[in-house]
Amino acid sequence: MSRRDHVFSLPVRVYFQDTDAGGVVYHASYVNFFERARTEWLRTHGYSNAGLMKEFGVVFVVRSMKLDYLKPALLDDLLDVTAQIKDTGRSRLTLLQTVRRGDELLTEAEVHLVCVSLASFKPASVPEVLRVQLEK
Repeated sequence: MSRRDHVFSLPVRVYFQDTDAGGVVYHASYVNFFERARTEWLRTHGYSNAGLMKEFGVVFVVRSMKLDYLKPALLDDLLDVTAQIKDTGRSRLTLLQTVRRGDELLTEAEVHLVCVSLASFKPASVPEVLRVQLEK
């Protein structure tokens, strides 16, 4: 299995702060869950966001995100939040992300990231050493 086929999974517990008054996960909380999973997924490839900023002067920013909410997550649920590469380009990455409760798919997203220079916030090439890790 290539890294492109590998699905990274991060366990996330739903806390009260993630929910509305009825104990249902607030829609914007899923964006935070996805961000945490992408951050930890990046670490599995040998880099942190801070490391990319310090070593290469670049950072990944979200260009667009499409979310489909299928079923609600609830207070105290233990969720699996995933990240998987769909596509890569010179300065962009597309990831597929999901939130599951056991085998039950709750939310899915397609996230388009762009690597940008910290100095200009204009698109920059994904650092070659990271690209090699991602394309294995």
